[in-house]
Amino acid sequence: MSDTTDTITNTKSHSRLGIIFLTLFLDLVGFSIIFPLFPAMLEYYLPSGDGGSTLLGQLIAPLAGWAESSGATTPRFMTAVLFGGILGSLYSILQFICAPLWGAYSDRVGRRKVLLITISGLALSYIAWFFAASFWLLVLARVLGGVMGGNLSVATAAVADSTTREKRSSGLAIIGIAFGLGFIVGPAIGGLLAKIDLSVIAPALKAFGVNPFSMPALVSLILTTINLIWVYRRFEETLPAEKRGKPNPERKGLAVFRLFRCPEPATRRTNLVYLVYMIAFTGMEFTLTFLASERFNFTPAQNGGMFVFIGLILVLVQGGIVRRLASPVGEKRLAIAGLIFGVAAFLALAMALQLGLFFGALALMAFSIGLASPTLSALVSLYSSESDQGANLGIFRSAGSLARAIGPLTAALVYFIYGSQSAYLFGALVVIIPLVMALKLPKPCKGSNNTTPDTRAPHSS
Repeated sequence: MSDTTDTITNTKSHSRLGIIFLTLFLDLVGFSIIFPLFPAMLEYYLPSGDGGSTLLGQLIAPLAGWAESSGATTPRFMTAVLFGGILGSLYSILQFICAPLWGAYSDRVGRRKVLLITISGLALSYIAWFFAASFWLLVLARVLGGVMGGNLSVATAAVADSTTREKRSSGLAIIGIAFGLGFIVGPAIGGLLAKIDLSVIAPALKAFGVNPFSMPALVSLILTTINLIWVYRRFEETLPAEKRGKPNPERKGLAVFRLFRCPEPATRRTNLVYLVYMIAFTGMEFTLTFLASERFNFTPAQNGGMFVFIGLILVLVQGGIVRRLASPVGEKRLAIAGLIFGVAAFLALAMALQLGLFFGALALMAFSIGLASPTLSALVSLYSSESDQGANLGIFRSAGSLARAIGPLTAALVYFIYGSQSAYLFGALVVIIPLVMALKLPKPCKGSNNTTPDTRAPHSS
């Protein structure tokens, strides 16, 4: 009888994980469609290059001036890169603030309700983007998207709800797989859809704000609507009412203070490991196309192929290695291995003057993020009680969002002031910091789904 019950439970768990995987994949494809469009967006919203006397022009002018004074051969392109980085940082900052709020709210009202609210909000942001004839409506769309984009923490908590402590890392690895596939498919779709201009196909629609980027917005909206219907019809609540917690006074305040003052020492240390590591990783991710163009004259299409190469390895690592080795090897050891791969990847990228070494370094970087990200999130979950998982995983995801706000702009400045080799050597030094911190993380307790480790005195595993 118990075997039958276990079989039914495992079947329900796999079904839930499949639903969460598709939810995240559709969400991330819709989110990443915009990535290849930023330079073209500057051309559209700022056609004269300096913006004239408009408010947008006055905001862009210092960026253009900095690009020219830095000696860039294509200051217009550099301005577009900075423009895209600022829009991306705005989105990430809002995610950083809102992810813990959504996570904590889902601890009180359940995961399903919060997913329905946030996915509906994302749909509204894509509607605003579809009609964004003005730059400020585009900003409004990104603001709304950033606020609602914090739902990743809720999906992460739903995965934690649906897995035992022993299987937590393999379950959370599906989030990494969804990330890898989403960031392969999304930018590819965005680049293709950018060639379809609805304002040319149906000029009458321009009166309603339809613009050259409305087609990518429309596809994002369609994917999000499918996602909303899918969650509404198929997603079963993963957090029963009896396991929901009440508001925790210790978790009030701004996300940045919750990040550094999380009551559990092990959780706080893990969040800081992830924050510093992701600052280095997102900086590398942002400057990688410049490195490829500078050293190997990569075209945009070749840059796209480079990210597909990284994404495919990432999917294989998280779908294969992490899911199989998390239980026998342990999350802490896999996370440390990922950080060691990260140091090696930055050193190899700094020295990569041949294409073979360059792609070898990219493979090391994919192994690094593929091992470190899911296992660190699993550690946060394992260190947390069931009533605090949403809040703690929300803080963890907000650390990643804060890193995405800091890393790209910091790396761009170091790259263009000191050069590519110095930038990547600096990145290797940065990754050594979380590596040392991770060595002192405690070994999580997996004996019971309701058991948390004694985090008062961290010890090595």
